[in-house]
Amino acid sequence: MIFIIDDDKMMAECIKKACQKDDVKIFSNAILAMEEISDGKIPDLIFLDILLDGPDGFTFINELMSYSDTANMPIVIVSSLDYSKADLSSYGVVGILNKDMMTPMEIKKYVDKYAI
Repeated sequence: MIFIIDDDKMMAECIKKACQKDDVKIFSNAILAMEEISDGKIPDLIFLDILLDGPDGFTFINELMSYSDTANMPIVIVSSLDYSKADLSSYGVVGILNKDMMTPMEIKKYVDKYAI
């Protein structure tokens, strides 16, 4: 299962299409995604925007890290902000994609590696 957390519906749909998987869920904010995880639906991979309505992406990551079953969940940050020089691997971030320059092949690379 793949989660996409992005308040830009069109961007989320583009990422979903690039995943080429059936089991993809889109959330417009971190609270809805966290509720789903709390209900026992643990994704294999998360594509996460940082600038969200409500709690931002980093707040969401910190929440995930506070639980043993979600602390090592692979996360790909998808943002228009430049995090290319940031080392976020200690937060479970396995990749950073720039919304303005990413390609479907880059998205699919992470899906093929992490989504079962």
